[in-house]
Formats: sequence, structure tokens, C-alpha cells
Amino acid sequence: MQPVAHPSTNPFERFRDQQGAILLDGGLATSLEALGYPLDHELWSAKILLDAPDAVRRVHTDFLQAGADCITTATYQASIPGFTAHGLTPDRALEVLDRAVGLAIEARDAFWSDAENLEQRLQPLVAASVGPYGAFLADGSEYTGRYGLSDDELLDFHEGRWRILSA
Repeated sequence: MQPVAHPSTNPFERFRDQQGAILLDGGLATSLEALGYPLDHELWSAKILLDAPDAVRRVHTDFLQAGADCITTATYQASIPGFTAHGLTPDRALEVLDRAVGLAIEARDAFWSDAENLEQRLQPLVAASVGPYGAFLADGSEYTGRYGLSDDELLDFHEGRWRILSA
């Protein structure tokens, strides 16, 4: 008896198998800055989720039209503690994280609804961007990893965000 083949859980395999590679999106923050959105804020590009979410969707769309097979959410700097430190309730912070995923999915689905794109491409992926704890600190410590926190404290920091982004 032959073993049952299970479908792959790696979404990148179909791109590797059919195209030989996967093209990832470019610099979301750089693209937002090029559109005139200042990012000199502790929330960085996550601030645009609050101020101009349509600009985030536009950048996602631009990447897809340029050939990206995978776009990443505008959530590298987004965290529940980061948003609450800037006046949002925890529930509103979760809504903003969920909306960030929604913006990427909306851009992907609108792109994919064009019949021409269906013929020429594999359906693009949406990936969550998760920055380290140091990104929340906005002090450069994401490059060193020296946060002064235990593993449990880091897990607590990320847990709510991971739950939303993975859903």
C-alpha cells in the first residue's frame, strides 16, 4: 500500500514548482514616503494605517501590478502596546491590525478579479509582517535584540498580534 500524498502546507512551493521563484513586494515604507506620507513617527508605516489606509492598499496594488507574487501587511511596526501608547484602546488596536490584513487581501482580491491577471499569474499571497519587539521601542534595538525581557514577556508582547495576523 502506498502512503497517501498530503497537499503541501508551504504556499511558496507552487511558485517554485511553476515559476522557479517567487517575487516578493518591495519597500512598503519607502513607497508610502514616495507618495508624500511622512513616517517620522514611532509607529512608522503603521501610522498610515490610522491616517490613510487607502494609501496602504494603493501601495499593495502597485506591487501586485509590478509583478509581486507576495505582498506583506503594513504591520512590521504595528503592535497592540504601540497603538495603545498612542491613545487607541486595545480593542481598537486589534481592529487596526485586522484591517491591515484586510487591506492587503482587498488589494490582492481586486487584482485577482481582473481576468487578464488570472491567465498570466498564480494567485498572489498575502504575508504578515511581524517586526521584533525592538521595532515597538523605536530605538534601534531591533538590530541588537537586547531588550531586557524574558522569553515569556516577549511572548506576551507578540501573542495578540500573532493571533490576529495568523487568522
